[in-house]
Amino acid sequence: MTTKITRRSFLATSSSLALGAAIMPSFVIRANATPKAGELAMVPAPHNPKGAFDRLFLLKGDALGGPISAIVSENGEQVPEAALKEGEQRVLRLLHFNDMHNHLTEFHGKRGDTHRFSQIVKMVKEAKANAQENEIVLFLSAGDDHTGSIFDELMGWAPDEFVVDAGYRAYSEAGLDISVLGNHEFDRGAEQLRIGLENDCTFPVLSANVYGSDHMKPNEHYAPAAVAEVKGLRIGFIGLTTAIDTRVGQPSDPNLAVASPVDAIKNLYPAVEAVSDVVVILSHCGYGKGQHASGKAATARTIGDGDFAIAEAVGPMIKKPAVLVGGHSHILLNEEGLDQGNMVNGLLLTQALAHGKYLGDISMSVAAHKGQDGWFNSVTLHPTKKRDQRVGADDPSFASYEQPADYDVAFEDAVIAPMVAKLDEKLAEVIGTVSDDTLVNTKRTIADRYVGESALANFMNDTLIKQSSTFPGGAVDFALFNATGLSTGIHKGPLTFRQWFDVMPYADAVHVATMTGAQIRDFLNNNAKRLLRPEEVEGTDLTGFVSRGFLHFSSGIRYQIVLGNSAAEAKAVNITLQGKPIEEVLDQEFKMAFNTYISLGGFGESWNGKPIGGGVAGDIPSMDVRKLTFNHTGLVYRNEIIAAIREMKFISPETGVLLDERLRVTA
Repeated sequence: MTTKITRRSFLATSSSLALGAAIMPSFVIRANATPKAGELAMVPAPHNPKGAFDRLFLLKGDALGGPISAIVSENGEQVPEAALKEGEQRVLRLLHFNDMHNHLTEFHGKRGDTHRFSQIVKMVKEAKANAQENEIVLFLSAGDDHTGSIFDELMGWAPDEFVVDAGYRAYSEAGLDISVLGNHEFDRGAEQLRIGLENDCTFPVLSANVYGSDHMKPNEHYAPAAVAEVKGLRIGFIGLTTAIDTRVGQPSDPNLAVASPVDAIKNLYPAVEAVSDVVVILSHCGYGKGQHASGKAATARTIGDGDFAIAEAVGPMIKKPAVLVGGHSHILLNEEGLDQGNMVNGLLLTQALAHGKYLGDISMSVAAHKGQDGWFNSVTLHPTKKRDQRVGADDPSFASYEQPADYDVAFEDAVIAPMVAKLDEKLAEVIGTVSDDTLVNTKRTIADRYVGESALANFMNDTLIKQSSTFPGGAVDFALFNATGLSTGIHKGPLTFRQWFDVMPYADAVHVATMTGAQIRDFLNNNAKRLLRPEEVEGTDLTGFVSRGFLHFSSGIRYQIVLGNSAAEAKAVNITLQGKPIEEVLDQEFKMAFNTYISLGGFGESWNGKPIGGGVAGDIPSMDVRKLTFNHTGLVYRNEIIAAIREMKFISPETGVLLDERLRVTA
């Protein structure tokens, strides 16, 4: 039952909050609820009909202009009031995942398909079915719901190519309650993302610090924050997006920008907490801050204003139960229960690895009007299983592999299967044949990519050079690709579109820069300092990301890396460009094909003037390639390679699979 709330009764429910130096938000009812500077409008909004919310209110306004001092509403009855009696308990259970990257179902010809998301759906449905009367079960995503699987292809690259936003469609049908914008949501451009939101998303998406897009508008397509009401409990949500790895500055959306998540949360938090009983921060900003080694980064990675910085900023403001559900850094937190190291300034930090391999589970017992008194919480993680249909029922490990009872078969058939059907022709298409995989199999590719020359990278870069004869701006001289973009290898026999997609799953376009010989010399010298050195190899998990931006080049560039005694001493020598010593062509201009990730500055892998990082000792500055002049071809790197493979038919030494000592590493 809804009881009319007045400004006086509203303030009575929140005036006991001792916010210190923070501004105490007031509540205003007026005919025109359009927010002014320093205000948020509380606007009733539709919620996912298959989700758990009873009512949803979006908090709309500018979260970046300064502290929020007032919340306004056109109708005082349309406000989630403090409805629970003094001390009345609710158990809030947050089931969460992050960085799914469209790994809804993972396909494998020999092992069989792993139904990751349908396993999660089964767990969520069971949790809701078994919930007690005073228990609330919510289903959350902490962002990066796109880029990384073949399902991405259903998004298309232009409005007329859009078929379906597979992730958002699946989440909507599964009853997801709310999500946050991750950096990879923008890989295909904000226009394609907006189409996905408008067509396939029935839940709210948040971000308080993304702004400026020409295609997506704050407070229209996404909001800074929200308040949901479930069983009388008011749950506040704030969305934050990393400012480090989001693709900004693209020609299709030049004004897209991401502000500091710390600035946004400092402005927002007191206001959201004042109208909530518990606050959930959905942070796609990464675990740690500054340079931090965790998760998918085998060495230190640039996090910037990550979850630690957010906790430090918001900690002094927290007066009620609060939790941060994190993403971006692909890390498994609280694997063996609550780790006290993840209670930072009174804020509980959580994260559930990536790709649907775990479902995070936070249970919070909240007593109304008690603030943090009487607040108890526990955390756990529920792993999903991989499929291996080759393992028989008599094998002791049989139960550890996915079986039909482990996933929601009806959901898979009704929701995922129709999208797979749309992909079947492209997925199964054989684009070529691998004649010999000695140099390009997964084991060899993973072993080579960070430490020296890579045959698979050679093949890709040389193939792009050949393809460039058809580029709108004409042929290019050289091509490059970053080591972290090589996700796996290829194997002898038929090569499908799906298998090549797994090699390079990221949505990179081709940008062409004009560089002088002198700039390329400096470029190679900076690259020499990024190599994973021999003394580092033994202590590094090569299957993880060594995020220091090491680059591979096409055959027209040949050079030697002399390691020296440290990364700072490493240098490129004996450089030749198209057969000429570098000293003879310092003033000559060349065209270099970049993949988008590097041309936009390499983000956390630092081709942007910031220190190299990624575990490189010393404060070594990176070269800022963003200062180069680029021609944006509009071509997709992966698509160009696939087109070439189709034409060449065979992947072999004769078509470019080779190690030719274009790079030599010496002491």
